Amino acid sequence: MRSDAVSGSFRFWVELDGMLVGGFTEVSGLSSETELEEYREGGVNGYVHRFPKSTSFGTIALKRGLSGSSELWDWYQQVASGTVVRKSGSIILQHYDGDELCRWNFFEAYPTKWIGPELNAAQSDIAVESIELVHNGIKTIFKA
Repeated sequence: MRSDAVSGSFRFWVELDGMLVGGFTEVSGLSSETELEEYREGGVNGYVHRFPKSTSFGTIALKRGLSGSSELWDWYQQVASGTVVRKSGSIILQHYDGDELCRWNFFEAYPTKWIGPELNAAQSDIAVESIELVHNGIKTIFKA
């Protein structure tokens, strides 16, 4: 069990290609939507047939306080310079006691946006960085 997990500073951990890259304070964009095609059948006026077409996935946004690791920045820089390196990974939700509660596995992801911290000497906020990932699918796994 990690001591920072017990203190509540991180509730979400991220793995990339099986390696833990760090704790995050905010995760958003875990979404999936299936586009529908409507078909009106002649003589059937009570309803419209709806058939699934394609499924798209949201962009995953990860936010955390700045750390000593440049792994996410380096990955983004590779993409920005024209070398797309796809990685699969997991977002791991921890229970308050540090045990894994649930995980979302995402596949063939790469970063499309990095946002550095907003720095203001008049405020005592922590410096937060965020990164956005596009991916080719997501699977949810609940722990018993």
